[in-house]
Amino acid sequence: MTAIDEHRWDDLEQYLHPDFLCRLVHTNETFSRTEWIRFNAEYPDFDRLTIEELVATEADAACRSHVTSHGGAGTQHFACASFALMAEGRILRLTEVWTDIGQNAPPATRSSATAPE
Repeated sequence: MTAIDEHRWDDLEQYLHPDFLCRLVHTNETFSRTEWIRFNAEYPDFDRLTIEELVATEADAACRSHVTSHGGAGTQHFACASFALMAEGRILRLTEVWTDIGQNAPPATRSSATAPE
């Protein structure tokens, strides 16, 4: 995550197992190691990735991060949940779920929730 935040694309391969696969749940896309590195490096207007929460063992990890991009529409904010399965000290499988921040709940789906301040 730090290498991504610092735009150190050439450093990413060392963290990924040769059989690495990433699945983006929200789009149902799957990327190999080379494809995923290129996807990140070429993502339009990417700015920062900040880790909000991280839980890890030698076998797996879960991370919640805040991602920003700057472009013609101004600054956009995203939340990402990443789940990694490790093998031989590298990430073998990565599952990510992305969403825009600041969405409103659908009407009539919350009975007692309060809006964030």
